[in-house]
Amino acid sequence: MGVPPRVAVIGAGAAGLTAVKALRDVDVATVGFEAAGQVGGLWVYGAPDSPAYRTLHLNTSRGRTQFADHPMPTDWPDYPDHSRVAGYLADYAARFGLADSIRLGHTVQRVTQHPDGTWTVAASGPTGPVEVTVDAVVVANGHNRVPRLPDPGYPGSFTAEQIHSHDYRGPEQLAGRRVLVVGGGNSAMDIAVDASYAATRTLLSLRRGVWVVPKYLLGRPSDTLNGALARRLPWRLRQRITQTMLSATVGNPSRYGLPAPTHGFLQDHPTLSDGLLSRLTHGDVEARPGVAALDGDRVEFTDGRSDTVDLIIWCTGYRVDVPFLDPALLAGGADTLPLYRHVFHPDAPGLSFVGLMQSTGSAFPLVEAQAKLIAAHLAGRYTLPDPARQRAACRAELRAATARWGQRRPAMRVDFDVYLAELARELTVGTRRARPTPSGAGR
Repeated sequence: MGVPPRVAVIGAGAAGLTAVKALRDVDVATVGFEAAGQVGGLWVYGAPDSPAYRTLHLNTSRGRTQFADHPMPTDWPDYPDHSRVAGYLADYAARFGLADSIRLGHTVQRVTQHPDGTWTVAASGPTGPVEVTVDAVVVANGHNRVPRLPDPGYPGSFTAEQIHSHDYRGPEQLAGRRVLVVGGGNSAMDIAVDASYAATRTLLSLRRGVWVVPKYLLGRPSDTLNGALARRLPWRLRQRITQTMLSATVGNPSRYGLPAPTHGFLQDHPTLSDGLLSRLTHGDVEARPGVAALDGDRVEFTDGRSDTVDLIIWCTGYRVDVPFLDPALLAGGADTLPLYRHVFHPDAPGLSFVGLMQSTGSAFPLVEAQAKLIAAHLAGRYTLPDPARQRAACRAELRAATARWGQRRPAMRVDFDVYLAELARELTVGTRRARPTPSGAGR
């Protein structure tokens, strides 16, 4: 840290670590801030603000999750657990010597933009407040930290216990209880399966249908099949092929008592589970439609049924929260923020984001590619198009995303394979833009 930092990176999970590494690789002096006492972000089980639970595993396969610069060990299982992933991120930081650039135990309180284009980052740390002034800020603080509960809440009141999945740690919390899990994402499926072995009764409530994909199809990790198709086919055709395959091998979710999906496959984040469908067919998990009302220790559902439960686990996602930025920089909210290539803020030069997206696949290779794009820009090797073109590109992407994903956070949605290829193309095109125009060109 002998050279004054030019860039501040906020967060030291997967996104922040890749940003620090990419910037160091191009000799840009960097300081990272991480609120926790170790790197790894949400994968560090038991760390403050981590949503990790004891039975958590990757829901994307090892080969489709690993960083290009740091492959996962080949003798690992296809779907490693949280402890392996946290260790992998720690090894990444150690291998590339990132610790010297990261201030652990430092919570960023405020980021201020100055008229001259510089930024001041104010943080609280173990020895008191810290301030640094830099040329650029990379926001990589993640978006799975602030639980989102149903809003507005359901009519009535519930007198038994309620928690969000963020506070779930393991099956011992479920033992001997009548448990209702609400939600259709990966954590909901994992927790419902855990409950089916520990609780006296397990209910799973979904207000809309989801495609439940087993982790293996045709003897291979299921995400590798879609990846092979993505290199050759547009998403609409991939959708039809994959839905046909799922119908033939697994069947429609309605066969298991779940609501039928109203959206096509690849039009929402995939929900992967090997255990859920089996537990449903054995009666160890009972499907319910959406919640209609709460009444003491009973929950009423939209089909008129009601059940007594001891514990509701709300698996209802997270709010995107960037509390240290001026709200004026976030327009209508961080989850609707138009970013050029989901990275660069068109109206605030020097402000960029890594990981502010929802992918159809793993985030790790994507944040690695985003970080390299930012590093090339700050090193002067990549030039952005002018702001008007950036905004036009954002509008076009939003239209396409809304047509595909509807109103479910379209500004954040990316197709894993398509977006990874897009970032590679953008780096190539932006590198050409950065080259000096030959003397006499265009005459």
